[in-house]
Amino acid sequence: MRDVAVIGVGMNPKWGELWEMSIRTLFTEAALAALDDAGVDHIEAMYVGCMTGGLFVGQEHLGSMLADYLGTGPIPSLRVESACASGGLAVRQAFIDVACGMHDIVLAGGVEKMLDVDGAAATYALASAADQEYECFHGVTFPGLYAMIARAHMHKYGTTREQLAMVSVKNHRHGSKNPRAQFPFETTVEGVINSVAVADPLTIMDCSPITDGAAAVIVCPLEMAREKFKNHPIVQITGSGHGTDTIALADREDLTWLKAVEVSGKGAFEMAGKTPEDIDVCEVHDCFTIAEICVSEALGFFEPGKGGPAVEAGETTYGGKIPINTSGGLKSKGHPVGATGVAQILEIVEQLRGDSGERQVEGAKVGMTQNMGGSGGSSVCHILEVK
Repeated sequence: MRDVAVIGVGMNPKWGELWEMSIRTLFTEAALAALDDAGVDHIEAMYVGCMTGGLFVGQEHLGSMLADYLGTGPIPSLRVESACASGGLAVRQAFIDVACGMHDIVLAGGVEKMLDVDGAAATYALASAADQEYECFHGVTFPGLYAMIARAHMHKYGTTREQLAMVSVKNHRHGSKNPRAQFPFETTVEGVINSVAVADPLTIMDCSPITDGAAAVIVCPLEMAREKFKNHPIVQITGSGHGTDTIALADREDLTWLKAVEVSGKGAFEMAGKTPEDIDVCEVHDCFTIAEICVSEALGFFEPGKGGPAVEAGETTYGGKIPINTSGGLKSKGHPVGATGVAQILEIVEQLRGDSGERQVEGAKVGMTQNMGGSGGSSVCHILEVK
């Protein structure tokens, strides 16, 4: 298996309400930025992460359409879907493609145009990642599912409402330094707790937003990167892991434990020959504040039940044990579901290159991403190292 490097990254200059752009223009803008960053004029294959273009904008068959609009047809190009983990899985597929020697220069992208429908339609589209017969039919939504996880975690471990809010406060503080973020403002614990209630104990400031956006990365063999692409410090993908769990929360042994995250994290750590203690910076899937706490435990950064106290102690920000979501995370940067996992790779690549400006983690050499589908039904992790 060949070693694989990331040679180019790109995303839209700003995520958010991008009314003037279509799904194809969103993707093409990000893809062209990645091609320019890499300094390449062609790709040999393409993987596109998108959760549900059909429900948001009525457009399927994205592999063909986006390759055509990008001007790269007739290359192999396909859409990858794993709910909100679609982008991370697209990166994994591109990694596998290059690692096995099928192609040399491959683009992994992600895109979602979510704001062309009203709130009810967006809720319906997102709920398609939950168990339709046993959850959605009975009226539960994703805020409701994560609220149940939060309540179970609070009951079992004593996690406090304030600790949940501190995740939002921390990520908005990080996001305030990110010019691409959808909501780059700071907030307070009181502001989070007293914002509009969504599903007890979660308020709107515990929830990631609806977002239009796209991101893309270019990968190639490590040796090719060393020989031909010297515009940036070389960043290698040294680990990749993928795991699944039951979609329905009722079928899980423990509502507080994200098994798919544990499995995907272990797979990435084993491939890279690393442990949680080796990671300098990490982007995780904070679709809701409780999600970041549970993910930080499932990845092994903190013991079960210690994720909340770790946030309160400042262990997940600059100067702490493991800075998490320096981009602002899904909460502040935004969450165009199919693009999120790709943008996480972009943040870590820029951190390892030393290109993150005010968000820079000093001395970052090893980074990690974790991208999750639904309420933890799937998870994809990558470990990246500067070489």
